[in-house]
Amino acid sequence: MPLEIQKSADPQRPGVVTIKLIGSLDTATAPQLDSEMTKVLAERVNDLVFDLAQLKFVSSAGLRLFSVARKQLVARGGRASFIHMQPQVEEVFAIIEKLPGFGLFKDIAALDKYLDSRRTPQA
Repeated sequence: MPLEIQKSADPQRPGVVTIKLIGSLDTATAPQLDSEMTKVLAERVNDLVFDLAQLKFVSSAGLRLFSVARKQLVARGGRASFIHMQPQVEEVFAIIEKLPGFGLFKDIAALDKYLDSRRTPQA
C-alpha cells in the first residue's frame, strides 16, 4: 500500500507543522517520509504533529523515523505529537508512549490545548 503525505503549517502557531500520513508506513515507504521530514526539520519547527487518522499500518521502519524526529525536536526544546490513531496503530504506539519527548493525544482539541500552553506570548 502506498503512502501519501500531506504537510500543513498553522499560521496561528508558528513553529508547528502537521504531517498527515495516509496509507502504510513500512520499509518500502519510510524513505518517502524520511525525505519529507528532513525538509520540515530543516525549517524552524519546534512541534511536529503526526495526524495518523488514515494510517493503516506502521512498521519498525516508521517508528525509527518518529524516533529520529523526536530526538531532533527535543534537542531544540520541541516535541513530536501524534493524533487520531487507529486501533491497530495505537497498539504499536503503546510501546513508545513511555519514551520522553513524544506526545499522544486523544483528539485535536487535546492537542490544541497542549500547543496553546506552549505558545510564547508575542512581543
